[in-house]
Amino acid sequence: MLNQIKINPKSRKPKYLQIVDSIIENIASDNFKIDQKLPSINNLSEEFYLSRDTVEKAYNILKEQKVIVSIKGKGYFVNRTPLIAKTNILFLINKLSNYKMKVYNSFVAHAGAKAYVDLQVYHCDEGLFLNLLNKNFGAYDYYVVMPHFKTDSLNHVSTTPDVEKALAKISKDKLVLLDNNKGPSEDIFLQIYQDFQEDIYNALNDGIEKILGYNKLVLVYPEKSVYPYPKRILHGFRKFCVQHHLDFEIYDEIYDEMILKKGDLFIVIEENDLVNLLKRIREKDLVLGKEIGVISYNETPLKELLGITVISTNFVKMGQHAAEGILNKKGGNFKNEFNFIDRNSI
Repeated sequence: MLNQIKINPKSRKPKYLQIVDSIIENIASDNFKIDQKLPSINNLSEEFYLSRDTVEKAYNILKEQKVIVSIKGKGYFVNRTPLIAKTNILFLINKLSNYKMKVYNSFVAHAGAKAYVDLQVYHCDEGLFLNLLNKNFGAYDYYVVMPHFKTDSLNHVSTTPDVEKALAKISKDKLVLLDNNKGPSEDIFLQIYQDFQEDIYNALNDGIEKILGYNKLVLVYPEKSVYPYPKRILHGFRKFCVQHHLDFEIYDEIYDEMILKKGDLFIVIEENDLVNLLKRIREKDLVLGKEIGVISYNETPLKELLGITVISTNFVKMGQHAAEGILNKKGGNFKNEFNFIDRNSI
């Protein structure tokens, strides 16, 4: 087995990654069999004049990928030949919302049996994100990231200096960014993003005929949130209202005693605010879609069932486009489609 493992001393690729690649190639080509014992860390380090730490790092990566297993007192063994031929993908998602999971489920469905996708959630937390990325560095063929982070004051940021440094360590042909736009970059294989400012502006323009039938637009945008939203949504909303000379207000939540008036049109971002608003509308015996209007941000099956008008990116298409880009090795920088879906609530 030592003769089958190839390490190029002149290569710029780290030696531990060369060990990882060589062992995977040997398993994929059937040179190493399932359950076959691998050389020990000492044997491999002595054969190639490497430190034990270098070999141990390579074996730890292979263990994380479940390519090999270690049995105490016996050594390391080949574990999962059938999965080696698959494309291994780490999918880093910022929160487990309905629509984020729609992207993930679409991605997995379109990747099919050709990929193994490992889902990790970092909850918009920079420290957790960096730990997950560092822990899994070098262990996957692709890294799919939805970059949304929160500051200490619970405001939204697309990235931070430390996140930028961490992403820069990933090989250009392995990094995929979804949902948020980092901007054109030669350091990213594939980007499929929302343009939060222009998307809400254009979507509201698509519904302008109905919107003009209301006296006032009210945007419910949470200023402080565990999972904050991009400020660009606010900028796009203001741009739309100013351009069309519309009366508007912005609140950070739906209050229990909020005054509702006939002719108000609410645009609601969070699900809890949507539920509270619909309760208030029922309490006031206002007719939804006639006396008062509601537009919700981000499509979900429940909103479709309830007949709620939405403005939303196409999360299924985002996941599909990403999976097909990886499998077909076709990168690029693409804006995802964003739609005004007219229903009975306006």
